[in-house]
Amino acid sequence: MLMLRLGRTADLPQIERLAAASPVGVTALPASRERLANILAASEASMAEEVTFSGEERYFFVLEDTATATLVGCSGIIAASGFRSPFYTFRNEMFVHASRELGLHNRIHVLSLCHDLTGHSLLVGYHLSEGHRTPELAQLNARGRLLFMASHPQRFAESTSVEVVGISDEQGNAPFWDAVGRHFFAVSYAEAERIGSERGRGFLAELMPGYPIYVPMLSDEAQEVVGQVNPSVQDVFDILMDEGFETDNYVDIFDGGPVVNARTAMLTSVRHSQLAQVVVGQPQAGDTLWLVANTKVCDFRACALRFAWQPGEPLQLDAATAQALRVAEGDSVRLIRGD
Repeated sequence: MLMLRLGRTADLPQIERLAAASPVGVTALPASRERLANILAASEASMAEEVTFSGEERYFFVLEDTATATLVGCSGIIAASGFRSPFYTFRNEMFVHASRELGLHNRIHVLSLCHDLTGHSLLVGYHLSEGHRTPELAQLNARGRLLFMASHPQRFAESTSVEVVGISDEQGNAPFWDAVGRHFFAVSYAEAERIGSERGRGFLAELMPGYPIYVPMLSDEAQEVVGQVNPSVQDVFDILMDEGFETDNYVDIFDGGPVVNARTAMLTSVRHSQLAQVVVGQPQAGDTLWLVANTKVCDFRACALRFAWQPGEPLQLDAATAQALRVAEGDSVRLIRGD
């Protein structure tokens, strides 16, 4: 069984393996053992805290094959982005240039450095290993953490954002970075992402231009990738769109990929997930995919199962599945359809 749970310090060696295989731009997975250890320590500390409002907590989830104890994926949530330094993005805007005398009126696309999304909860670090990038596991890895948010809303902000990886090539070059960031910080895109993951993106953002960038003045290659999604993460981007995230307002300061945002309570997995009481028995056979999660914090578990169930009814789980989810007869679980 593939099970989503919160990561532990003991998972560090396997998480290092996942980080080494993750694409450039997944800045929550730095290729640094010390940095990964700090992320896991912060996640464990956050689990143990009694939280009444979002702060500097973060939660790191791992997707485990319970039969082999192998980690095949990971994802995370930062409770409040930019807690120690602003969370910078470029805001998509239209400037109007007009001359009444000449009868000219132009609308020009500009990018303005901002930290509008500071304080939003931030979904980070999504990754699945090769061989496990199925639609079912993508749903579990991306949306399972939203079920955690639905069960513990006091731990998260009213709005949630996600940096989606933009366009870069296999050599780690990004047209947007080459046209913008490289002029202000003379390193490659891959090196900029490494520095950002280890020191924080605010360190580099402070060197970015404070005045609006007129998009038509960028190279054609850079203009074409503004707001575009890297093909390697198209599947999870589609899931985010189905959740109700908006995509047109902000782009990433490094690769120009979209930074999507939404009201947390309006996300599909938060708004439409339902609670059901567990009955240990024989599940009713069916083809509908359901994401099922317990409502715990430290012992959080979520998995993807196929069965027939109607809202308002108890949920029948066999003894092995109930044990894997860390629930017993009479406990509540949270469900959302996965397809």
